[in-house]
Amino acid sequence: MSSVVNIRPIASYVIFPAMVIGAIAVAIACEPRVGPPLAFLIAKLAAVAAIIVAERLWPYREDWNRSHGDLTTDIAHGAISGFGVTALLRVIVQTSGIALAGALSRALGSTLWPSEWPLLAQLALAAVVSELFQYWVHRWQHEREFLWRFHAVHHSSPRLYWLNGTRNHPLDLGLTYIVGYLPLVALGASEAVIMLFTLFDPLLGLLQHANIAMRLGPLNYVFSAAEPHRWHHSRGLNEANSNYGSNLLVWDLVFGTFFLPPNRAPDSIGIGSMPDFPQTFAAQMAAPFRWRRLKRGALLAS
Repeated sequence: MSSVVNIRPIASYVIFPAMVIGAIAVAIACEPRVGPPLAFLIAKLAAVAAIIVAERLWPYREDWNRSHGDLTTDIAHGAISGFGVTALLRVIVQTSGIALAGALSRALGSTLWPSEWPLLAQLALAAVVSELFQYWVHRWQHEREFLWRFHAVHHSSPRLYWLNGTRNHPLDLGLTYIVGYLPLVALGASEAVIMLFTLFDPLLGLLQHANIAMRLGPLNYVFSAAEPHRWHHSRGLNEANSNYGSNLLVWDLVFGTFFLPPNRAPDSIGIGSMPDFPQTFAAQMAAPFRWRRLKRGALLAS
């Protein structure tokens, strides 16, 4: 195993908040001039560029900056799930969510969303509300074999770096996206709030997987960032079945699934029970539908 590359302590604590605050600030500054969709795109591209540079300058593990034969697969996942599937899901969520919002508004006489709150307070509320639904779906994706067969694709990565945050089976991603975003639209969150959350959500996903030597200290009890999320990708099942939060860890703390032992990191990542899980994009798309065969192969190899 390659040694961890340390950076100066102050810098290691500054990277995460600087990237999150910077991306949100760019989006808020651009939104009045170019509108929410373009503001989101500008802020996300700037954040991705910053993460790529930081991985090269301050890697958590130097060997994770080298391809493990996974780059082509992750590029395919990024193109299909990260852009195409997400764009389609956004249309579905907006269409059905607006209809639900109208029904709720007519039934209650007003929307439930506190639109008079400051924008950043609304973003914080959106993250907490969305996280409750995503937490339970993510937990079931690990505890229910039918859901795990789709979610296992995400845990098949041989290393953690920014791009494999998009390694998801489209059906698995679709379930997570819908349960996270539909409640916000249905409750009447504004386009600006949805735009900021749509930036915040994938940005946290990128930073969770980023190969950057960053530390959060007490903020590890708030944000689902790299340090706790590496445990979620541990090859050890008792360690991986923890830290289910997509963006925040509040519900892991409430429901007792938070795991972050001090001064330690997982020995290795991946799927311990299926070390030969398919690594090509096409095979990963087919894996949930060949699950019994894959399980038999894993048992024979053990």
